Amino acid sequence: MKIHQLRKSMLAFGAASLGMASPLLAKEDISAEIAALKGEVSQLRAAAQTSRDRAEVENLFSRYMYLHNAFRDTEIIPLWAKKGTPDVRSQYSNLGVYTDWDKIMSYHQGRPAPVSKLVFHYITTPMIEVAGDGQTAKGLWIVNGLESGLVEPDHAKNMPAWMFEKDLVQGKKVWMHNVYLKYGIDFIKQDGQWKIWHFHCFEVARAPYGMGWIPFAAAAQDDAFNVDLMYVGDDGKPVFMPKVDGPATVLSNTYRTDTSQKLEARPPEPYRTFSETFAY
Repeated sequence: MKIHQLRKSMLAFGAASLGMASPLLAKEDISAEIAALKGEVSQLRAAAQTSRDRAEVENLFSRYMYLHNAFRDTEIIPLWAKKGTPDVRSQYSNLGVYTDWDKIMSYHQGRPAPVSKLVFHYITTPMIEVAGDGQTAKGLWIVNGLESGLVEPDHAKNMPAWMFEKDLVQGKKVWMHNVYLKYGIDFIKQDGQWKIWHFHCFEVARAPYGMGWIPFAAAAQDDAFNVDLMYVGDDGKPVFMPKVDGPATVLSNTYRTDTSQKLEARPPEPYRTFSETFAY
């Protein structure tokens, strides 16, 4: 065979060899790219689900507050975890916690909506973390608002003087307070729906308009009426909270004239599953 023919044969063999390797190489590259894209899609789906969960949790607590402000408390009951859910609980003061589902629901039953009464709480500054497993979530909010109404003088005798303003309106005693609160809430997903699981109201301060929060604290900070009152009934009689089921483990740092402030309501932190985090 002549040299030029041998060279031609070798070039043809090399070209054929490259032609055989090229499709295999391309196939491997495509497989790797597909695997990477699948991983990205999975991450994006998880992020989208977390975003949906966060929005649903925020809407749930906003719905709670809209209903509470309108005295439609019985409509709040379905927002809670169902009866029989392990570890359901609520806390409204430092007196203790409620772990009996029926006692917790009693807070949302029988609350009157008398003429002249206004409750207007609004929520701000949400910090929400959804668990990595998507089964629980935590939220912390700052709350400000108004609580006010008119009370017959005979009914007002059942309540302390610091509750009311000095002047009468339409012959009735006036109570109108600014309230400052924090709410720490744990949520649980049941049947695909987010529900309230642990509920903790941290009262920060209260300020009757004619007094302000510092004089009010000096007058009321050790008064059981201030701590234990649930609402005032249509008959003017105060209704107090039911007996607690257990001691409080996390205490509200309600403003007092003899203490300093501290961070008692911990902000949520990222977590994978609830056993890795704290409870409100």
